[in-house]
Amino acid sequence: MRDAYHEELDSISEGLVEMARLVGSAIGRATTAILDADLKLAENVIAADEKVDGLHRDLEARAIALLARQQPVATDLRIVVTSLRMSADLERSGDLAQHVAKLARLRFPERAVPRDLHATILEMGQLAQRLMAKAGEVIITKDVDLALQLEQDDDAMDLLHRTLFQHLMDDRWKHGIETAVDVTLLGRYYERFADHAVSVAKRVVYLVTGEHADEIASSTAVEGA
Repeated sequence: MRDAYHEELDSISEGLVEMARLVGSAIGRATTAILDADLKLAENVIAADEKVDGLHRDLEARAIALLARQQPVATDLRIVVTSLRMSADLERSGDLAQHVAKLARLRFPERAVPRDLHATILEMGQLAQRLMAKAGEVIITKDVDLALQLEQDDDAMDLLHRTLFQHLMDDRWKHGIETAVDVTLLGRYYERFADHAVSVAKRVVYLVTGEHADEIASSTAVEGA
């Protein structure tokens, strides 16, 4: 019984890794769709989100069943509860990738992103994909140091997000209100996607240490002072 219980815990972890892989791929493909006005790819991303949603529902059901059957305590309880929260973060990440793809579909056959912002949006998409790949690695390895790095990596996304707003507020902006709204939404989608990747990593820190990532960062800063 105990072996089966731990196999189920391992299975939940594997489901989280698969969700991270799928949403990381989704944001990468959605970025290509939005930049290339690729309707077929956008439709594929939108449809593929159902698999992420299905994994989320399945993982949630298994985690709740474990809570009911096994009534875990201490570390095992932390694993189950934290896994539920990570699954929710990953499901929302999938929704954000889908939002990018839906915007590509909405503006087709036009391109939602002006040519002079392509490089910035491409960089945001690539960074979002790397952050989620690292979050997936953290789930597998339970590497606390790697998990803590993600928040620093996210600073680059915040900088790109600010760069977008600088373009929007520039007096030389010539792409109109509709495009300004599209770019504003895209910036928000990528920024929130990165936030969810960081949240997943922070939850792994709590899972491993029983402490919140912010508490560890604060204590490390004090020790280094």
